[in-house]
Amino acid sequence: MRLWRDTHEHDEGTQRIGAFSDGVYAIAITLLVIEIGVPAVSSEESLGTALRDLWPGYFAYILSFVTIGISWANHHSFFKMFTRSDHHFLMLNVLFLMCIAFLPFPTAVLGEYLDNDSQRQTAVVFYTAGRLAPATAWLTVWAYGNWHGLVDEDLHPNYTRLLTLQYSATVGLYVLAVALAFWQPYAALAIIVGITGLYFLPPRPRRYISGEMEDLI
Repeated sequence: MRLWRDTHEHDEGTQRIGAFSDGVYAIAITLLVIEIGVPAVSSEESLGTALRDLWPGYFAYILSFVTIGISWANHHSFFKMFTRSDHHFLMLNVLFLMCIAFLPFPTAVLGEYLDNDSQRQTAVVFYTAGRLAPATAWLTVWAYGNWHGLVDEDLHPNYTRLLTLQYSATVGLYVLAVALAFWQPYAALAIIVGITGLYFLPPRPRRYISGEMEDLI
């Protein structure tokens, strides 16, 4: 059941964050497909084979596209929890968006070198580090907003603590993926895929001190 809370107003700063963020997300997600180059083949080569050999690029594209798409959807509901903003909060969100906008580059590197035995490790380390960066920035945005009273004061403390634990655990898993990439690149990618799958699930409904719950969209 959806309960609309008209009393939870958001200032102009949080509204502008959403509009600006949408633009950055749109650019970042569009840049992903540009990195998949059209293969050049000679008359003796098969275009079908060349397209098939681009599978690392397809994999990297799908993984990052889903990641950015999920992040955009969660960012939409995430900022509904903040009723106000300040300069530092805005700058931390800019830092987060910088990490999102950077993601097409490590995605391109992963797509280019995933099937290269001698370069695979470096490519996966770089990609997992690229995924760690926005997760860390997201946690920083949340921690700052929560600690400085920018979050809706009616949110239940247990709910905000749960989110802090969830975001911190996600960063921890990304750190594990980066470390594991130095020895087992495919295992590190499996962790990345697992995290992406978990965040594909709907976020938890917001809980308020009054006991009400609100669906997230």
